[in-house]
Amino acid sequence: MSANPTPATRQTTATAPASDTPVDAQVESGVLTPHVALKRVVMLVNPLSGSVGPKAAGEAQAILERYACETLVVTLEPGQFDDQVQAAFDSKPDVLFVLAGDGTAGTIASRAGPDGPLVAPLPGGTMNMLPRALYGTADWKAALKIALEDGAPQIVAGGEITDGRTTQSFYCAAIFGSPALWAPAREAVRHGKFGLAWAYGRRALKRAFSGQMRFSLDGTVPRRAEALVLISPMISRAMDEASGLEAAVMNPSDAGQVFRMAAHAMLDDWRQDPAVSTRATQLIAMRARSRIPAVVDGEPMQLRHEARVRFIRQAFRALAPTPPAAEDSV
Repeated sequence: MSANPTPATRQTTATAPASDTPVDAQVESGVLTPHVALKRVVMLVNPLSGSVGPKAAGEAQAILERYACETLVVTLEPGQFDDQVQAAFDSKPDVLFVLAGDGTAGTIASRAGPDGPLVAPLPGGTMNMLPRALYGTADWKAALKIALEDGAPQIVAGGEITDGRTTQSFYCAAIFGSPALWAPAREAVRHGKFGLAWAYGRRALKRAFSGQMRFSLDGTVPRRAEALVLISPMISRAMDEASGLEAAVMNPSDAGQVFRMAAHAMLDDWRQDPAVSTRATQLIAMRARSRIPAVVDGEPMQLRHEARVRFIRQAFRALAPTPPAAEDSV
């Protein structure tokens, strides 16, 4: 990464205060985490993401300047995303902060992998499932402070979905099948938007029972299901170790059971519902007659009619407190 960045990349750099700086000049400085050396910090900011905004890069730089480390803040520009991200990796940071949407944060975490730099995905998207799980807050400034002052290297497990055309990683949860459309309704209820939740619920109900999937867990005989939910160990309330993904199989038989399951999903532990069964798994195959609707770490998508998912025990290393907050445990 150039020492004199061009204006097009809108980057700013701050260097740690020299060791002979008077103590009283550093009174307002933050104290970096004792758990890992953070000498070089790079932060990628997408001002177009849902909850970021045009002032975020400047605010981030002001916060980072309080800490005794070399920092670089990069504002992601349309059409330059890949080059800017690659330049960030090439600069060999100790930690790479990402203030962007859920999809961007997941993409960068996947690129880092277990051997790359520490990654700290800050809440800059809509659902912010991964940041909430790691830091327990939807406030990116609070999450940044938590990571800088209390963070330690944390191995994050996850899953990798492939349908023969695309590959998508997830680190919190993935929902497959028509009930995936209940996820926006649950989020709307969470934010008190009950009218919107009702609209999402009606749409989901119309698509329920439109076509069941067949799935196989770890090579078992294929079974039918209305929906399959895969939950990472980080946010699963039912798993204590990274032994696999928690697979929740949902088989409502009628509209009444759909409403009952929806109520559990929105208001309490959906495992209590008799139409749900769960187990740990590492390899999943699924098939449907048509495209498979899915919500992957909060992002809706459509898979082809056949897809596979594999468990990744060491997906990437996060800079997060020990243990992670897991605010969105399910």
